[in-house]
Amino acid sequence: IENKISRQGTFAKRRNGLLKKAYELSLLCDAEVALIIFSGRGRLFEFSSSSCMYKTLERYRSSNYSSQEVKTPLDGEINYQDYLKLKTRVEFLQTTQRNILGEDLGPLSMKELEQLENQVEISLKHIRTRKNQMLLDHLFDLKSKEQELQDLNKDLRKKLQETNAENVLHVSWEEGGHSGASGNAIEPYQGFLQHPENDPSLQIGYHQQAYMDQLNNEDMAD
Repeated sequence: IENKISRQGTFAKRRNGLLKKAYELSLLCDAEVALIIFSGRGRLFEFSSSSCMYKTLERYRSSNYSSQEVKTPLDGEINYQDYLKLKTRVEFLQTTQRNILGEDLGPLSMKELEQLENQVEISLKHIRTRKNQMLLDHLFDLKSKEQELQDLNKDLRKKLQETNAENVLHVSWEEGGHSGASGNAIEPYQGFLQHPENDPSLQIGYHQQAYMDQLNNEDMAD
């Protein structure tokens, strides 16, 4: 309540009604009632059906402490029951595991053995299905890797062919260049290798030398 005057009036009215109800409860039902009220300003209002408020409060403390003592064993008992349930569950699972492995089958009846057999067959079916799926996945991965390697091999072969073609072209060009240079170098010396008889420009000198040799031979003969 926002209004201070209204709040104080409402408090006084409700306080009186609550004290009246506590008194009627203790009187009509023969109950021990204790009521403590503090106002907004800290003023105390109380009611006790017994002769002393402290006596009722002490009874409350004793009752509350006893309830806590009673609650602790109950909690411990509940925890122990949970422990027994979990222990029974673990023992059952361990026994089932040994039965699945083919151990401790003596106490089982025919029906229990049939149920165990069906369970094992279902488990084997799931295991085989999962195994086949893993094999198919592995095979698919191998196929993908094989295709990648084939594509890579094709690319490498293509590059190798292109490289060989470039090398052949380069070698052919170099050989053509050396052949042209050698031909030009030999041509100037062709004239020196020709016989004088084959060179018309040297025919005159050659006949004069022959004539002089003939004359010398005649002189020596005389």
